[in-house]
Amino acid sequence: MPEILSHMGNLELLERPKTAFLCSSKTTSRDILKSFDWATSVPKDSCIISGFQTKLEKDVLQLLLKRHIPVIIVLARRMYKMLPAEMQSAINCNEALIISLSHLPRNSKQSALARNKFIISIADNVVFGALDPTSSLTNLVEEQKLLGIEIHASV
Repeated sequence: MPEILSHMGNLELLERPKTAFLCSSKTTSRDILKSFDWATSVPKDSCIISGFQTKLEKDVLQLLLKRHIPVIIVLARRMYKMLPAEMQSAINCNEALIISLSHLPRNSKQSALARNKFIISIADNVVFGALDPTSSLTNLVEEQKLLGIEIHASV
């Protein structure tokens, strides 16, 4: 499992039950609608963990932040130099934790895979907003199943 190299925000969120939200970069309109429905119905006491890297993951993050749902953002690159305003607001309200697992200035396929494995390894549940059969995420799901890690849900 990768080491947390830096963090910003509420570390106590790591102690809470966490739901991972992951998406392939290729999505359908159905995936988008179902993911938005899911994000607007997440209970207020939830904690969502994700890389929030794909377009759909970023859109879901915006919905979660507006609803004040606690989030853990796992970066596959180095820590932000300047936070976007909505993330800074969530940090200030103890509703967010940002974790960096890499010193790389940008994501790489390898660092993204390590990030997704980390997310799945510490999550209590995993929700897929979109899972394209050609995605590396699909291979990761199959690998996790072979390791006996239960994949619980799909939007």
